[in-house]
Amino acid sequence: MRYLRKFLKIPKSRYSARQIIGWLWRAWRGNRLQASLNAILGLVDVAISLLSVWAVKHAIDVASHAVEGSLYWAVAIMALLILGGFAVNIASIWVKNILGIKAQNRMQQRLLARILRSEWHGKEKWHSGDVLNRLEFDVSNVVGFLTETLPSTLSVLALFLGSFFYLFSMDPVLALVIIAMLPVFILSSKVYMGHMRKLTRQVRNCDSKVQSVLQETIQHRMLIKTLEKDDEMVGRLENMQGELRHNVVRRTRFSVFSNLILNTGFAIGYLVAFLWSALRMYHGTLTFGGMTAFLQLVSKIQGPARNLTKLVPAFVSVFTAAERLMELEENPLEEQGDPVSMAMTGGVGVRFDDASFAYADGSRDVIDHLSFDFRPNTCTAILGETGAGKTTMVRLILALIQPTSGHVYIYNNEREQDISPLTRCNLIYVPQGNTLLSGTIRDNLRMGRFDATDEEMMQALDKACAGFVRDIPGGLDASCSEAGGGLSEGQAQRISIARALLREGSVMIFDEATSALDPETERQLLANLLQERRQTIIFITHRPAVVDYCDQVLRI
Repeated sequence: MRYLRKFLKIPKSRYSARQIIGWLWRAWRGNRLQASLNAILGLVDVAISLLSVWAVKHAIDVASHAVEGSLYWAVAIMALLILGGFAVNIASIWVKNILGIKAQNRMQQRLLARILRSEWHGKEKWHSGDVLNRLEFDVSNVVGFLTETLPSTLSVLALFLGSFFYLFSMDPVLALVIIAMLPVFILSSKVYMGHMRKLTRQVRNCDSKVQSVLQETIQHRMLIKTLEKDDEMVGRLENMQGELRHNVVRRTRFSVFSNLILNTGFAIGYLVAFLWSALRMYHGTLTFGGMTAFLQLVSKIQGPARNLTKLVPAFVSVFTAAERLMELEENPLEEQGDPVSMAMTGGVGVRFDDASFAYADGSRDVIDHLSFDFRPNTCTAILGETGAGKTTMVRLILALIQPTSGHVYIYNNEREQDISPLTRCNLIYVPQGNTLLSGTIRDNLRMGRFDATDEEMMQALDKACAGFVRDIPGGLDASCSEAGGGLSEGQAQRISIARALLREGSVMIFDEATSALDPETERQLLANLLQERRQTIIFITHRPAVVDYCDQVLRI
């Protein structure tokens, strides 16, 4: 494997070539059907291609009276082979478009599920744009290589060997001369690939910078407008684009020069074959049909040879893509298993027992030996300065993080259970800020409970003081753009609360969830939430009105 990596000029990484090939092998196992069909269709296409060489030679020889036979039958055979080629081409398109998109979707789903089920560490290692880039372009690269490039390599080799032996049976010397020229092209492609990778990397890096400027400018458009920095951002984009153009020109110049050298070599080989066959026909040792077959076979040897030289950069590209996808799978999975639901009879509480927590990059405990009981069916306000650890407490209750010492329990009158991802089914969480997704209001509410009826949705909206949904055009089917665009912050916040209320849980956690509401709406919402007292409610807040409704206060 070390020699393979060295030959392919694959840069060193945390993964060995054996690990990457093992990962690609496991990924290929889920795409065997498409790979097998592509391989079969490729081999059938090779057979038709070689038979077409014979058919053309036979038809020309019949027409020139070099051999006996029916010209009509010879042309009919050619027509059948052409139709066969059309059929194989159509089948290949269907396999690529139908099975190909399914294969890509499966890998994206698997990787997304892996990301969602992995542990959460607060500070994400990869930028969200980078993750999306990997899920789209790297997945497409890997799937294309496994289901198309590798199977096509089999047919390319078959065409190369079939054409060589066919030519060898007609003229061994010419066949060996053509083959002898290939090592020169292979070595030159290795040199070409090394420098082209360097230039391509520079282009990709510049392209990423351009994309970053575009993304941040669009994302922060309002800020840029208010700061009146339109011209500065356009100028920054122009600078990045200028650097990109410069590197694209360098890469194009090298590519054109390299292709000129490579194509010159292939052209010389073709001219040698043409001269050789013309001399044989001139001396009467080769028919016109034979000369035509010679030239076709030389082309069919050079074509696969040209394609085989492209496999080296294809291997490098898929190795890089596989490494980037493997990195997404590095984060360990959360605890997996059946949800642990706590019966609500008598209420469900949460208790901190001498719990401490410190982030990996921190020098102190954010939570320091905390003991506190959020008793069943009570309402508690958590107060504290910014950075005191309120959000960390919520993350501990949600089992997004685990205490470094001590315990956090969820309990009822029958049992006590350590908080874990499996106990998350008992919790209802309303995060701070606008957390609506693009789609309709109905789509957002169904995130709380997928099978909720329209009546249940409206009841939740009324309880969250979001009855205004009845009066807006479209009602439940009114569209929300990205981050609840089209709604005020207060409206979006109330719909988010309604979404949470549709979820069946015994402990409700509100993280500054009423910050965008006016005092009167906030009081009405609190009265609605505390009316039945069937759930344990935890508020993280700075609002005095919330504290007035609570049974106990935790100051940290």
